[in-house]
Amino acid sequence: MRTSTRGSRRMVALAAVAALATGLLAGCAEDSENGSSNSGGSGDDPKGKITLTVGTFGVFGYKQAGLYDEYTKLHPDINIKENVTTRTDVYWPKTLTRLQAGSGTDDIQAIEVGNVTEAVQTQADKFVDLGKEVDKSQWLDWKLAQATTKDGKTIGLGTDIGPMAICYRKDLFEKAGLETDRTKLAELWKGDWSKYVDLGNDYMKKAPKGTKFVDSASSVYNAALGGATERYYDKDGNVVWDKSAGVKEAWDVAMEVATSDMSAKLKQFDKPWDQGYANGTFATVACPAWMIGYIQQKSGDSGKGKWDVAAAPTAANWGGAFLGVPTASKHQKEAIALAKWLTAPEQQAKVFAEQASFPSTPSAYANLKPAADTTAYFSDAPITQIFSDSAKTIPTQYLGAKDQPIGTAITDIGILQVEQKGKTPKQGWESATKEIKDVLGQ
Repeated sequence: MRTSTRGSRRMVALAAVAALATGLLAGCAEDSENGSSNSGGSGDDPKGKITLTVGTFGVFGYKQAGLYDEYTKLHPDINIKENVTTRTDVYWPKTLTRLQAGSGTDDIQAIEVGNVTEAVQTQADKFVDLGKEVDKSQWLDWKLAQATTKDGKTIGLGTDIGPMAICYRKDLFEKAGLETDRTKLAELWKGDWSKYVDLGNDYMKKAPKGTKFVDSASSVYNAALGGATERYYDKDGNVVWDKSAGVKEAWDVAMEVATSDMSAKLKQFDKPWDQGYANGTFATVACPAWMIGYIQQKSGDSGKGKWDVAAAPTAANWGGAFLGVPTASKHQKEAIALAKWLTAPEQQAKVFAEQASFPSTPSAYANLKPAADTTAYFSDAPITQIFSDSAKTIPTQYLGAKDQPIGTAITDIGILQVEQKGKTPKQGWESATKEIKDVLGQ
């Protein structure tokens, strides 16, 4: 995890979607399943069935959409066990250690988009070439390219991507005397995340007791960066995080939040953040498509009809994932079959229906409809239209081998020090810089 990424590296486009005139794109369905951790390894049932393990970071929606049950009914000789690690910055180092050891991996391992370049560049020999097993034309070209090596080996099949919106508590907005109509709100902050922050200042003037405008400054940072044309690497693979205009703009707007009183100062995906949803602690959250299912689960029945969805200030992508089969799997043939089935267009559409995770397979787009419960939960918001409109104009971005740890250093060290410990923006940036240099081996 501490190798240098200086110099030119092969990069992959994150979001070349503007040309998809009729396409809807997808978001990473991420949610915690009781906070359980990835135990790794395969085991067989005493009754003679094969047990396939699926390692994920958060909930991908497969269990929730009934896909595991459906698959085991179709294949009565198979059991499926999902091993979940909530946070990707915990999941991926653990997975890397097991890949390098050649043991302890799950039969199927999820790979987050921020880690896929590292997996392609350094771990390709540890994964089965799934490109030989599928019709590759099913996936968006740029999505497939993210998980494909220079010599054409595809180490993972795309699950989803994350076009951006803003999810907000319209009941809290009403109490604060703010506009609640999703279309009018989108116009208020259109084109500039600073306008979203300005509305946060207005919210705090009459904020309902015990509430803040936004969950965290890191949430705003990730959303703003998701709409930038350049982030941590340039198109030639050079590390440019400290010179990137996109990073600077996202950092600056995050500092507006972190140094104000509008943030609940929560660390995303930690238990207090989950509790914040349940308790109505914050009024808005940057909301890629995969967040829909997360909110619905964590806010619970009490949030139904109180949440709404509006277009984000700028089109952006945050998240996305792949399923790979490690060569260390004891049941490669069966694992390949399951990975193919879970990522097929039909199954991606079922996950969308369950929790609005946008597919990476265009043939699934024609008839996408969120579940009636999801639509009702989010005040009958036109979820499909909002996310598809965002997806159509997401700028092309480029990922590098250390995208994920660089981002984690900025959000979980730099921003949190300002937001939670009262450090100055300069001090927070310096702390993040120190960690990033360590990550890059500088």
